[in-house]
Amino acid sequence: MTGAARIVVTGTDTDVGKTVFAAALTHALGAAYWKPVQAGTDEHGRGDAETVATLADLLPGQVLPCVHRLATPCSPHRAAEIDGVTIDPAAIEPPAHDGPLVIEGAGGALVPLDRQTTFADLFARWQLPVVIVARTALGTINHSLLTIEALRARGVPLLGVAFVGDAEPDSEATIATMGRIKPLGRLPWLERLSPEALTEAFARNFSKADFAS
Repeated sequence: MTGAARIVVTGTDTDVGKTVFAAALTHALGAAYWKPVQAGTDEHGRGDAETVATLADLLPGQVLPCVHRLATPCSPHRAAEIDGVTIDPAAIEPPAHDGPLVIEGAGGALVPLDRQTTFADLFARWQLPVVIVARTALGTINHSLLTIEALRARGVPLLGVAFVGDAEPDSEATIATMGRIKPLGRLPWLERLSPEALTEAFARNFSKADFAS
């Protein structure tokens, strides 16, 4: 990497802790945050960008606008069809920004944007370093190794894997060894999720140097 860090965060599946990790990384790097496609919001109309803004204590200018903000909570390709929106993956490019930028995909790496293109295809075109977020629960070895293979097959540069959950040393080591990928650290489940607790947990379990430009 040269210049300010521009890092993509993807996951092995949905609900693996990717957004919480992205918030922690954004805060640690003093970065801006961008989620190109948001599909669905919570009962208060909040999406991942709002969650990250709160957990990373971001200023409004540090949250860059989505290209598509879809109402239906499902895979972006289907959400777009239901919402009557056309997603043009070729038009989705990381925005210009002075300083580090954390980019979060939707769900797992092979989540489709339309019926031909996945997020992994976007990442391959961007050629930005990717962090894979993987939970430590049962099934993580299979999901993680499949994600690594899918991204490598497309020539996506991999920065490493960040684990989320309770310590599972054998699973974590197996993924790192068999996937030939750097283990960046593990973010434990937090009893109380707050900006302060998240900042402290990231500092204790990860090295900023692994994400620096």
